[in-house]
Amino acid sequence: MVIIPSVFRGLALAGVGTLLWSAAAMAADTASLADARARFRQEMAVCDSGNSPQDLATCRLEARNALAEASRGGLNDDPGQYSQNALRRCEVQKNEDRADCEMRMTGQGATEGSVAGGGVLRSSVTVVPAR
Repeated sequence: MVIIPSVFRGLALAGVGTLLWSAAAMAADTASLADARARFRQEMAVCDSGNSPQDLATCRLEARNALAEASRGGLNDDPGQYSQNALRRCEVQKNEDRADCEMRMTGQGATEGSVAGGGVLRSSVTVVPAR
């Protein structure tokens, strides 16, 4: 008879722990969703002000898509992830070309242009001795 109450007590503690963990996860999701909605309002204000490099329809579409992705938890603002993505673009290059690409992606060489202007051009000069 002593075993039954301890089993129920263990189940009750597990249930309470699960509820507390779920509540904390929901609170974090609510906070990140509130942040995403605030960012959406800011992006829509930029679209409506005409200060976006995109046309109005594209700007609004991108803002809505970013909000939808944020609500699914798919947006990641980690700067380390940006660096990893940049280096992964170099994987298609072979040998010295890959090393040169990785150097450009880590900030070596010259950079000009902007995303708003249509693209960023990274360049470097490698001197190859005559054979």
